[in-house]
Amino acid sequence: MSFASDRSRWSDVWLATVARGVSSCGDFLAASALTLALQSAGAGGTAVSGLLIAATLPLVALAPLTGRLADRVNSRTLLVGAGLAQAAICLALAYARHPALVIGLVALLAAGLAVTQPVLSALVPAMVRPADLPRASALNQTAGTLGALAGPALAGLLVGGFGTRLPLLVDAASYLVLVAAGLLIRTRRGGARSAAPVQPGAEPATRGAGSTAGAGLTARGWRLRRDPLLVAMVASLAGVIGAVGAINVIEVFFIRETLGSSTTVYGLVTGSWTLGVVLGAWALAPLARRLTDDGRLLGTGLFLLGGCCVAVLVSAAVPSAWLLVPVWLLGGVANGGDNVLNNVLLARRVPQVALGRAYAVLGAATQGASMLGLAAGGLLLELAEPRPLVAACGLAGTLAVGAFAVPVARAARAERAAAAAREAGPVPEAGETPAGPAGTPTPRAGLATPGAAR
Repeated sequence: MSFASDRSRWSDVWLATVARGVSSCGDFLAASALTLALQSAGAGGTAVSGLLIAATLPLVALAPLTGRLADRVNSRTLLVGAGLAQAAICLALAYARHPALVIGLVALLAAGLAVTQPVLSALVPAMVRPADLPRASALNQTAGTLGALAGPALAGLLVGGFGTRLPLLVDAASYLVLVAAGLLIRTRRGGARSAAPVQPGAEPATRGAGSTAGAGLTARGWRLRRDPLLVAMVASLAGVIGAVGAINVIEVFFIRETLGSSTTVYGLVTGSWTLGVVLGAWALAPLARRLTDDGRLLGTGLFLLGGCCVAVLVSAAVPSAWLLVPVWLLGGVANGGDNVLNNVLLARRVPQVALGRAYAVLGAATQGASMLGLAAGGLLLELAEPRPLVAACGLAGTLAVGAFAVPVARAARAERAAAAAREAGPVPEAGETPAGPAGTPTPRAGLATPGAAR
């Protein structure tokens, strides 16, 4: 795929970082405020999971459309238009009272997020050189997780003192920052920029899935299923998230009821995981840069996913909410490192013109798995207490990591074999002189899995 051709545009990276951080803070602020409002009003796990599903379903259902929009429509148009729409929706949400209207507005808000997420994610690799991608990815990840860190904590404070309206008004204002960033960012994707073919003879900045196709590669020619390594990454990530995802519904009841904590403590404790994500993104960004073997990069990511699940499993044994902080901090470190590795792997192997679709596919798979976990969490809370359910989530996630270890290792071996075949050179066609030494034909590169950046 193509990265920035000459030098990295760090001013654009910082604008995208600020936009993601502020809008992420607003998103988590609103979600936490509404979740706390439901729990405080006596709603059960089904109501909480219903709200969270409404905030997740559009990210899954609209992925085929929003991914293509991100690749075919000017990124500035999408960021500005979606940001203004989200600000208006959130303003309406602040004054909505009927539960059905609230859920409908939350779903519309998530539809806007389904547009902006792949746009911002695909813009970052276009802003920087390949060597700078791990750092830029860590910076962008830091912004999102700092927003996620501040959002629940701020929601706990504001809901306790002012109710749910003020947090939602703050969220509406946060989307105006996204609009401003869309206007100021110079790097563009979509429209004619994505449709333009590579000039004949031009050497791609990196080798990735589809880059070997040469000039004229378009988003229409890319399919994730043609890259076994990316299939393994998406499948393992979605599978583990689906196995452990019920914790997102259970945690509010575990912290607030089982451990007897206030809304403020709830916000601070849940923020410890996202603080760990920030630390993990920066601590492991250099590792992502050193791991030039894509199979090893994928295997390391799966190992970090296992660390997340073990942290959830251990948290079931704590007697106090404050003891969750160090456990979830370590889990967040593993989570942040895995996020950076996944972003680097995707950017290496997907052509620039299809990167919006790739991020949309990844988002749809993970959000869909998360939605299954949310639904399961709401149902399970009707049958059991929160503490054993937390333990069950951690155990299920750990077992899922073990189950995916074999197909991930198989995909990594296949990628190394394909890379060796590509380096050996193509097999000559019938009647042509073999290219190998002493007339021995070399393996056909065209049958190999598309290559990765080296």
